[in-house]
Amino acid sequence: MLARLKTALPPWMHDCLDVITPAVQILLIVAVALILHHLLRRLIFRASDHYQFPHELVKPINGVVRLFVLGGATLLVLERLGVSASVLWSAFTGFAAVGAVAFFAAWSVLSNIFCAFLIFTAGPFRVGDHIELLDANTEKPGPQGRVIDINLLYITLEDTSAPPDERRWLQIPNALVFQRVVRRWHAGHDARAPRAAPAEATPSIPEKSL
Repeated sequence: MLARLKTALPPWMHDCLDVITPAVQILLIVAVALILHHLLRRLIFRASDHYQFPHELVKPINGVVRLFVLGGATLLVLERLGVSASVLWSAFTGFAAVGAVAFFAAWSVLSNIFCAFLIFTAGPFRVGDHIELLDANTEKPGPQGRVIDINLLYITLEDTSAPPDERRWLQIPNALVFQRVVRRWHAGHDARAPRAAPAEATPSIPEKSL
């Protein structure tokens, strides 16, 4: 198509055409990437509103989508500028290796983020519930309190074992919840109220005969 266009234009415009064509292609690539990112961003926010996901969980998802869209657009722009495919592949594999190393280095943080996504979707407990974490093997009593916040890294509990005149908070990593048995009280239940102990039977005293 470009050759046919050159035959229809005067020779002095051929050099300009060699510059204008890649520039127009690059502008189209950037425009399509921006439109695609905008549409995907709106789709993610609509899905978060429909499924009631917190916006703190949507931000990293938008970051990953933006990285893929802009990264693909950058590779296409470099290809239009004449960078060879072998150079692009070498750069891609190098970045992938660095990303894999960074992934394993930040595995604890990423696991907490993934567990936060599971907590929001599966809903083992909600903000306002009282929970207690027990050891899966021994069922020893662990930290307990009222859930006052759930973010991407921690679950914040209001410590119910604190004295009434003192307020303390516990921050539990999200991944720890899936390694323990969770005892849950629904919102409105006072977990600090002691359970009624069973009445002990008092031995009967035989009456003395007069």
